[in-house]
Amino acid sequence: MTAPGFGAELFLGRLRTGLLTLPPGDPRRLADEDEQFLTRLREFCEKEIDGGLVEREDRIPDAVIEGLKDIGAFCIRIPREYGGLGLSGRCYFRALMTVTTVHAALGELLAAHQSIGLPQPIALFGTEEQKRTFLPRCVREISAFTLTEPDIGNDPFRMRTTAVPDAASGTYILDGVKLWATNGVIADLLVVMALVPASDAGPGGMTAFVVEADAPGVTVEHRSSFLGLRGLENGVIRLHDVAVPAAHRIGDEGAGLDIALAAQDTGRLSLPAVCAAAAKWSLKVAREWAGARVQWGRPIGEHDAVAGKLAFIAATAFALEAMVEVTGHHAESGATDTRLDAELAKLFASEQAWLVADELVQLRGGRGYETAASAAARGERGVPAEQLLRDLRIGRIFDGSTEALRTFIATAVIERHRSGTGQPLTPGSTGRPDAERASAPEPLTRHRSFAREAAHDLARAIDAHAQLPDTELDDHQRQLGRIVDIGAELYAMAVACAYAEALADRHGEGPVRLADAFCAQSRRRIAGLFEALRDNTDAGDRAVARRLLDDRFTWLEDGIVDASTDGPWIAEPRPGPATVRTLRRKVPAPGPNR
Repeated sequence: MTAPGFGAELFLGRLRTGLLTLPPGDPRRLADEDEQFLTRLREFCEKEIDGGLVEREDRIPDAVIEGLKDIGAFCIRIPREYGGLGLSGRCYFRALMTVTTVHAALGELLAAHQSIGLPQPIALFGTEEQKRTFLPRCVREISAFTLTEPDIGNDPFRMRTTAVPDAASGTYILDGVKLWATNGVIADLLVVMALVPASDAGPGGMTAFVVEADAPGVTVEHRSSFLGLRGLENGVIRLHDVAVPAAHRIGDEGAGLDIALAAQDTGRLSLPAVCAAAAKWSLKVAREWAGARVQWGRPIGEHDAVAGKLAFIAATAFALEAMVEVTGHHAESGATDTRLDAELAKLFASEQAWLVADELVQLRGGRGYETAASAAARGERGVPAEQLLRDLRIGRIFDGSTEALRTFIATAVIERHRSGTGQPLTPGSTGRPDAERASAPEPLTRHRSFAREAAHDLARAIDAHAQLPDTELDDHQRQLGRIVDIGAELYAMAVACAYAEALADRHGEGPVRLADAFCAQSRRRIAGLFEALRDNTDAGDRAVARRLLDDRFTWLEDGIVDASTDGPWIAEPRPGPATVRTLRRKVPAPGPNR
C-alpha cells in the first residue's frame, strides 16, 4: 500500500520534510536517453517551429505536427513494448516546458494527448488487448478527451451524453454533444465519457469509451477561439447514433468518473511544468530588460520598485521548478501518494504564474502591452509578454478551476479529519518525525521551523471546520479556500527548501538564496491568509451577493451599453444528426511507427 504523501501529512499538521528529500546527485540530471531526446526536441523547436506564425495563423502547421511525431514527442511515456519511447515522467515535463516556450498551443497539443488523452486511460485501465490495439496507434495518432458538455463544467453528474448497449450487435450507441474538446478538431481517437442506462445487467453510470474520430455520426461542429492559446485545436463534437464496439469500452460500466479522475491525477503536474517554463522565460526577459532599460540615470533594475518585481519573479520561478522536479521525482518513484501534492502544485502554479506574467507586463511598461509583432515592425525586439498573459490565464480555469480545486481539496481533507484515517496533531505535540539534516543551511532551517508551526495552526483550523455540519460548510468556501492556500504555500516552501539543498553542492549559494527569498515572500502571504481566517468580510459579501441576485442594485448598471450578442447564457444541447459539415482537420495520414 502506498504511504501518505507530503501533502496529506501536511494538512494533519505534520511537516514531513523527509518525504521530499531527493537522492544524491544532480537533481537536474536525467538519464542519458532522456537528455538525448530533449536535445533533439530543442533542436527541432529552434530550427523548425515559428511560434509567431502559429500566433498569426491560429494554427500549428501540419509539418510541425508531423515533425513532433517523427521525434517521438507524442509517445514520450508510452512503453517501448508498444512502440513508444518509454522515457521518464520528468523528461515528459521538461519536454512540455521546452515546446511551451516556443508557443503555448504546442504544450497543450502534447499534454492533451498524453496527460488525459487515450494513452493514460488505456495504460491505467485498459485490457492487454486494448493496450496492444491502441497504444501503438497513439505513437503517431492524436487523441482527445471529451467530458465537458454545454451544461456541465465541474459537475459531471449532469452529463447528458448517453451510451445505450445493443446486445444484438455487441455495440453501444452513443448520442450527445461535447464542448471544449482540446485536440478534438484534429484527433484520430477520442476518449468519450457517456452515461450507460441502468438495466437488469448492471447499474450503468458514467462510462469511458474509445471512439474513432472518423466514425459515422461523429461531427466536429465548431472550432472554438479563446482569449489566448491561438492554434489550439479545440472544438464542439456531436455524436449521433455512433456505434462503438463493446470491446472499446474502457473499464467497467460506471467506472468512467474514476477513470477520468485517475487520468487527470497522473497528468496533474503538466500544468505546473508549463507554468514553471513561463516563469523561467519571464525571468530571462525581466533580467535582460531591467539591465538594458535606463531611467533617471540608472538601469531600472536598480530602482527599488523594479527590484521587488525581479526578486518575486526569480523566487517564484525557482519554486515552480522545484515543484515539478521534486514532486515529479517522488510521483515516479511511487513510494508515496503524491496526488494531493500535485493538486497543490497545480493550484499554486497556475495562480502564481499568472502574477509573474502580470508583473512582467508591468515591468515592460507600454512595451509589455504592445504585441511582439508590432514592436518588431517598428524595429525593436519582439517580446510576446502580452501573449504570455493571455495564454496563462486559462490555467486558473481548466483542469479544475482554482475555486473548484480549493473546494475539492478542502472536502477531501475535512473528510480525512472526520474519518480518523489520519489523526491531526494534538496541542503540544512536536510533529517532528523527520530529523533535520545537520548540514542544512541556516535560512532553510529557520523557514522549516516556521512552516512546522504554521502546519500545526493549519491542522487546528481544519479541525474546527470539520466540526461543522455539511449544511454550513457551503457558506465557508472562502475560509476553506484560505486554508487550502495556506497548505499550498507551505508545500511550496518545503519543496523549494528540498530542491535548494539538493542543488547546493553544484550551484553554490544561489539555490539557497533563491529558496530563502521565496520562503520570506511566502511567509508574508501565509500571515495574511491566517489573518483573513480571523477577520474577513465574507458574511457581508454574501449578503451583498444575495441582493445583487435579487436585482436590488440594477440601478448601478445605468448608463452602459452591453456589447454581448443575443442568445441563451448556456446553449441547450439538442440531440440528433449534425446539420453542418464536419470541421475536422485531417493531419496527414499516420505513417509507419519509427
